[in-house]
This record gives sequence, structure tokens and C-alpha cells, in this order.
Amino acid sequence: MESERKHLKAASLAHNRRARLGGNSYVGICLCVLLWGSSALAQSPQETAGSSSQQLSVQLLPGSISGTVVDPSGAAVAGARVGLTRESQPTNQEVRSGDGGQFSFVSVAPGPFQLTIAAQGFAPQSLSGILSPGETYNAPPIALVLATEKTEVQVVVPRVEIAEEQVKEEEKQPALGVIPNFYVSYIPDAAPLTSKQKFELAWRTTFDPVTFILTGAVAGAQQANNSFSGYGQGAQGYAKRYGADYADAVTNTFIGSALLPSLLKQDPRYFYKGTGSTESRILYAIANAVICKGDNRRWQANYSNILGSLAAGGISNLYYPAQDRSGAELTFENAAIGIGASAAANLLQEFIIRKLTPNTHTHDPAKPH
Repeated sequence: MESERKHLKAASLAHNRRARLGGNSYVGICLCVLLWGSSALAQSPQETAGSSSQQLSVQLLPGSISGTVVDPSGAAVAGARVGLTRESQPTNQEVRSGDGGQFSFVSVAPGPFQLTIAAQGFAPQSLSGILSPGETYNAPPIALVLATEKTEVQVVVPRVEIAEEQVKEEEKQPALGVIPNFYVSYIPDAAPLTSKQKFELAWRTTFDPVTFILTGAVAGAQQANNSFSGYGQGAQGYAKRYGADYADAVTNTFIGSALLPSLLKQDPRYFYKGTGSTESRILYAIANAVICKGDNRRWQANYSNILGSLAAGGISNLYYPAQDRSGAELTFENAAIGIGASAAANLLQEFIIRKLTPNTHTHDPAKPH
């Protein structure tokens, strides 16, 4: 019995000792956990901040972009302008390709970018991409395409051809459908006539059938009034009057509307005004008996008409009856009559003949309208 009690007591003491040791171990473990947690809590913000800073530094790490520029055959293109555009940068960078066609951009911030390549004789090219942080971006060879040759052809109609077309239109505008109306232009800026065209108009006028008819009417009126009585009466007198009147028309037309305008570079035509007040149009028509447009399209004194009338008057002294010749007096008288007749014809053109001319052309046939 005594040995059993000792054995039980020893076992109880051993159990109590293990219990104390186990409690101490548990408490120690708890203390270790608490201390580690405190240490972890104390170190966590610093470690997190360091990690974020490291990540941001990696994201901002610059890279580089390089490549080569070649032509369609694969040969290097030197001197090409290579531009770098980035969304995050307001200014663009530009470099020139080297002798081997190579180019490069260094210290380029990461992100989307666009390259634009231009070279003389080639069409512009572009290349887009995304540069990763710290990346060395090697662009594939950029092959330029030959520029499409743009040829602009401007067709300029020679001035002679324009004037020829305008003259043809003038020949199609007879008053009342039959009376020649060659020396009036309804195109304000009509092309000036060449010397050949001025003589052609004079020839066409003097040999137009209506000219012969009107000359005959004038000679008949002169015979009825016994004007230039030295010619006499009858068929012979009428023929002389007819010849004199026709000679006046021919000399006045060829000298005043062809020869002198060619020498003095003046336009023998009347340029229809058709606008403005009645008074301004009257003054314009009368003034055009002594002024005209030059071949340079500027207004100037109408020396051709004035000198032409004087020349025609002087020549008329050669075939008018002796008693009707008065030298210089007749010459200046006929010149004054010629200038007055021009003013009267201009007034008719401005206010009446236009209404009697069905085929007037106010647009330039050489220009689109």
C-alpha cells in the first residue's frame, strides 16, 4: 500500500510539472505570435511603399526606338526625315536617316508612339507602335513608295484663236438679219485683233452685198439732189457718184479700220456698253468716235479714226469734180463728217441696233459659261 501511494504521488507530481511546462510553452507561443505580428505591422507600410516606388520606377523607365528606311528595291534611303510623335509629349522629335538608312531615338518615354517618314521623291509613310518600359524597339525596315507624279496641265488658248472665235461670232450678228455689224463687240473684254484680222474685217465689210446696196442708195439720193453737179446726170453721173461714194467707204474702212489700227495698235471696234444711265451711255457712244481701246485693252485717243477720216478726205480730192474740190477745206470737212458719222453710228449701236440684232453674243465663246 505504501509503495502504491508513493507511485501515485510521483505520477501526480510529474503530471503537474508537464502541465506547467505545457502552459508555459503555450504562453510562449502566444507571445511569439504577438511579437511577430507587431513586427510585421510595424514593417508593412515601409515595405509596401518601397514596393510601389519600385513598380513606378519600372513603369517610367525610358526605352529607345530604331529602324531603317529603304526604297522599293530595298536600298537604303539616306537623309529621310523621321518624326516621332507621342501623345504624352506636346512637341515632336525629328531625326534624319543616316547613310545606311538607319535612325534612332533614345530616352523615349514608354507608351504609344507614331513614326512619320518623308523623303524627296517618295510618298510619306507612317508606323505606329507601343514602347514598353526599358524596351529597345527595333522597327521593321520601312519601305518607302515612289510618289505618284502629279502633272497639272493648263490649257491656254492662244490669243489669236480666241480673237478668231470672237470675230466669227461678230460676223453672225447682222442687224435685221442682213445688215453687216462686224465692227461692234458685245464682249467687254474681247481679245484684241491681229493685223490680219483687222484687214479681214475691212475686206469683209467693203465687199459685203449690203455695202454695195447702201452705196447705191446714197448715190441715188445725191443724184436726186444734184450733189456734186460736176458729175452730171443720167447713168454716167450716177456711176460717177456711186464710184466716189464707194471709194470713200473703201479708203475710210481700210485706212481708218485696218491700216492705221494695225500700225498704231488700236482696236477699230465699238464695245457695246448697255449699262448705266441713258446720259452716260450717250456720252460713251459719242466719245468713242474720238477714243478707242488699244490692243493693250486701255482707252486712248482714236488716232486711227481721226487720221483715217483726214486721209480719206484728202484722197477724195483726187476724184471729186473740180468745182467741188476745195483743198484742205474739203479734207477737214469730210474728216469732220466722218467723225460725226462715227458718233451717230455708235448711238445707233448703243440704243437701236442691239434690239434689231437677234444673234448678239454677250459671252466669250472661248470661255465656259
